[in-house]
Amino acid sequence: MVGVKLLGSWYSLFTKRVEWALKIKGVKYEFIEEDLQNKSRLLIQSNPIHKKVPVLIHNGKHICESMVIVEYIDETFEGLSILPEDPYDRAIARFWAKFLDDKWPAMIKSIFFKGEEQEKAKEEVYEMLKVLDNEFKDKKFFVGDNFGFADIVANAVALWLGVFEEAFGVVLVTSEKFPNFCAWRDEYYTQNKKYLPSRDELISHYQTYIEAVAASK
Repeated sequence: MVGVKLLGSWYSLFTKRVEWALKIKGVKYEFIEEDLQNKSRLLIQSNPIHKKVPVLIHNGKHICESMVIVEYIDETFEGLSILPEDPYDRAIARFWAKFLDDKWPAMIKSIFFKGEEQEKAKEEVYEMLKVLDNEFKDKKFFVGDNFGFADIVANAVALWLGVFEEAFGVVLVTSEKFPNFCAWRDEYYTQNKKYLPSRDELISHYQTYIEAVAASK
């Protein structure tokens, strides 16, 4: 019997962060795909406050929120370390992870919203991209020379942001404006394909969603 279960969604960037951490640690787990339009009783019972994926169930205990879960996995299971051992480096990793996660609402609004709210969100995203473009002018990882915690959390900007741009026809990132970020993003996807869903499958999923919404109106 598997002692680790993961409630998630294959197209959820937050779920993929947790799967990534489990794979880095070599942890065997049972993946339970959730229908986010018809949430299971298990999901609602496991995460009664937010009722969202992902939820890790380890020996009957429920852990919620992707970044919290990744840290739990790192501290609980043996294997390669995800967070740095040095306290300062660990703090820097957490800083960048929070920075990226805090920008996710703006990324969503810059794609899905219209009018003034969308324009404000775009400005916030552009400022984020400027920071990242500068950050990656002479390095590949957020902290030190190894892939780690903040890099896992960066899946939002490295893959999902571009997927949303293409699926919804919004242009935010160009190699002319953000050359260092684009070079980093391309290498990120190439080097980590085994941990990420297919870009084409994600685009197809969201395009199907768009069509379904349009047909319902």
